[in-house]
Amino acid sequence: MKQHPHHATPAWHGSRRKALQALASAAALGAAALAPAAARAATDYPKAPIRLVVPYPPGGPTDLVGRVVAAAMGDMLKQSIFVDNKPGASGMVGSAMVAKAPADGYTLLSNASLHVINPAVYDKVPYDAFNDFAPITQIVDVPLVLVVKSDTPVSTVQELIAYLKQSNGAVNFASAGNASSQHLSGELFKIRTGIAMQHVPYKGSSPALTDLMGGQVQLMFDSMPSAMPFITSGKLKALAVTTRKRSSSLPQTPTMQEAGVAGFETSTWYGLWAPRNTPADVVAILAKAAQEALRKPEIAAQYHRMGAEPVGSSPQEFEAYMKSEEKKWAEIVRLSGAKAD
Repeated sequence: MKQHPHHATPAWHGSRRKALQALASAAALGAAALAPAAARAATDYPKAPIRLVVPYPPGGPTDLVGRVVAAAMGDMLKQSIFVDNKPGASGMVGSAMVAKAPADGYTLLSNASLHVINPAVYDKVPYDAFNDFAPITQIVDVPLVLVVKSDTPVSTVQELIAYLKQSNGAVNFASAGNASSQHLSGELFKIRTGIAMQHVPYKGSSPALTDLMGGQVQLMFDSMPSAMPFITSGKLKALAVTTRKRSSSLPQTPTMQEAGVAGFETSTWYGLWAPRNTPADVVAILAKAAQEALRKPEIAAQYHRMGAEPVGSSPQEFEAYMKSEEKKWAEIVRLSGAKAD
């Protein structure tokens, strides 16, 4: 039977079908090619050594905390993470470097809680603590400890208060730098006790502790990672810790509230950040490496010996914690009137 001309398939219909099939095949091939490339973007990281900027000198608590997690994360990632100390301006010099660094995951920041304190005490901060950084994890939480030179004739906080009030000379307290949690804990001590003390800031805990042991300053609230070696060696005397509960590293040392200083509770913490626009998959890789490293018993033991408690929060948890800490420290700044020079 003769086919009706309207039922016939024109030649261009067949050509169009073939063209569409070819385009579909090409699109499928392209998607298949792109998928491994996207996967490689994550799985190939890191391809080179990672720089961890620590904005304080070697030997201080920020440096010690950063070095432990850097080595552990390097093992997890099969890539070296080297510490680059860039001290100055209460951590702002090194932090500003990271804020301006390429957001590729190869420059990171390890800093202390002063990261969220600086905006409350400095009129000008060369970066935004939240908008210029991508939170990775909170590394550890650390009590501060009130320490004095070992030959200071006191054994309790109340004896120290009486001793300082009877002192004829000037009373100086040291800190790791303006706006640090050590500094603001000293300011809170002044508020709670009524002792007139002069703040002497240093570029990190290490030089501050040296002068404390040398008698140039009378007391210091310091992070336990840097103070513990001198407490255990007998060069410094620990009178109290600043947290709500006693530290497992110094179980015989009372809290400030137990020692009779009501309303005194502070701590310091250390975290890990990348520049803000670092790809989310890279941040996730770094967070996972940090969390797994912090769960290792040998890493936890290293931090416990420093008096630090490993945390390993998610990026989202860390950012929420930062916001709550910013509010707390801003209130202490308001009460004390502390401002950076």
